[in-house]
Amino acid sequence: RPPVAGLPAGRTAVMGILVVNFRMSFFADAISNSAFAGVALGLLFALNPDWTMPAFGLLVRLGIMVMQRHSSLSSDTVIGVFFSTMVAFGLAMVSRDRSLARDLQRFLYGDILTINDDQVLALFGLFLVGMGFLALSYNRLLYIGLNPTLAQAHRIRVALHQYLFAGLLALIVMFAVQAVGVLLVTALLIVTAAAARNFARSAGSMFRWSLLVSLSSAIGGLLLSAQDWARTATGATIILVACLWFALSLVTTSLRGER
Repeated sequence: RPPVAGLPAGRTAVMGILVVNFRMSFFADAISNSAFAGVALGLLFALNPDWTMPAFGLLVRLGIMVMQRHSSLSSDTVIGVFFSTMVAFGLAMVSRDRSLARDLQRFLYGDILTINDDQVLALFGLFLVGMGFLALSYNRLLYIGLNPTLAQAHRIRVALHQYLFAGLLALIVMFAVQAVGVLLVTALLIVTAAAARNFARSAGSMFRWSLLVSLSSAIGGLLLSAQDWARTATGATIILVACLWFALSLVTTSLRGER
């Protein structure tokens, strides 16, 4: 299902640009680990994990944002506290019922081929929302990433844009877990955006490069994993193709004589 493969990759790619520019890789990792805890809660209380996972992820992200804005602690310290808490909480939930470990495997490793029609519609809707949000706020978000104080002086609503971006990013990470799993969802955000940054010469071209790298990685990884000689996990193969793009981007920057 190549078109389906492109949906999670495309939306993570465009958000990954801002994650890389804002130096939020560790944050994305914390959110992906909150997915583990959200799934465990859903399974433990016989609730649908497809709902408990994004709801719990949103709560965690809002908690991180509130603490960052109202605490003297550094951002990486706040995220590290939440990261550790989510991992410990998820493991504690699983330890209460050993049978949960088997059900959690599909969320740990992911499988893009198991996404049903309702999830495809949700992915497509989230993709449209994400693209619409970036179309309206991309330049403002870049400005905030460069200098939030100066952006505030130019009447940009910094807090509002940060909360909206954080919430949308949390939802995208949660839904991408279904495709590539908790262990690799951060790579889907970071690797494609990092490769695009090496190829690009401007912010606009970085946006286009990220879409190209992500879509080709998703479709190429899906096709490669289906070959008889490969038979590898689809999510892992998608990330490996993206890593090849990143290696090629390093060669390109080296030939251009850039750092």
